[in-house]
Amino acid sequence: MPKAPQTALPRQFRLFPESARLQRIDPATNCWRFYRLTLQADLFGGTVLVRSWGRLGTTGQERRERFGDPVAAQKELVRWVRVKQRRGYREDMDG
Repeated sequence: MPKAPQTALPRQFRLFPESARLQRIDPATNCWRFYRLTLQADLFGGTVLVRSWGRLGTTGQERRERFGDPVAAQKELVRWVRVKQRRGYREDMDG
């Protein structure tokens, strides 16, 4: 009897993440998507949240959002990860 496919349990989210790589793969609906979030320091002493998304294998699109407070930027990163996980994205285990 064939074994049922095992789905990986979500790993514990780091306490203070500076980046996240998510994927949503569903061959039945031809959905091969990625979503990346990174925090970067800017030249003016603030923090920039860089969000990149698109189809796997492409460069996709990118949006940058500037925050004066690094804690606010980190909270926004965590919020986006939770939003995407509710939409079916899972942590990228390859990278």
